[in-house]
Amino acid sequence: MSETQRAQMIDDDPRTPVDPVGDERHLLGEYLRWQRETLAAKCADLSPEQLATRSVEPSTISLLGLVRHMARVERGWFRQCVEGEDVATLYRGPGNMDGEWDDAAGTQECVDDAFATRRAECLASDEIIARHALDDTFEDHGGWTWSVRGLVLHMIEEYARHIGHADLLRERIDGRLGE
Repeated sequence: MSETQRAQMIDDDPRTPVDPVGDERHLLGEYLRWQRETLAAKCADLSPEQLATRSVEPSTISLLGLVRHMARVERGWFRQCVEGEDVATLYRGPGNMDGEWDDAAGTQECVDDAFATRRAECLASDEIIARHALDDTFEDHGGWTWSVRGLVLHMIEEYARHIGHADLLRERIDGRLGE
C-alpha cells in the first residue's frame, strides 16, 4: 500500500480514536467500542447485496451475517447470561441454528434490522457492564463461571477475530483495505 493510500485510509477513518489513558473499566470500554466501530466501518458504503455477499463455498459468512452474529452474541452473553433475561435468541431457532448466516438476505429491510438490532444490543450490553463490578460473576449456558471482566475481554477478542474475517470479505467485495 502506498503512503498516499494509507494516509487517505486514515483520513477517512470514521472510528473515534481509543483514549489509552484511564482505569481498567475505561480501557476495556474503549477497546470494546473500538472493535464495534471497526465492524461498522468494514460494512460502510456497501449495498445490501454487497453486505450479503458470501465468502467462498461452502462458507455462508458475509458482512451482514457478521453483524447479525454479533447482535446475537451481545444479547446471548450480556442479557441472557449476565442478567438472566428470558429473551429469545436472535436469528436462531429449532432447525435453524445458522440463521444469522443463512438468512442474511441482501435486502434493505434485512440490513436495517441487523444494524438496528446490533446497536440496541450493544447499548443494552453497555448498560449491563455499567451496572456490574468487573469481578461480578455469572454462569454461561454451559455452566461455566465467568467474571464480567472476562466477558468483556472475550467480547473484544470475539470482535477482533471476526474483524479479520470482515477484512477479507470487504477486500473481496470492492478491494478496500483497512487497518
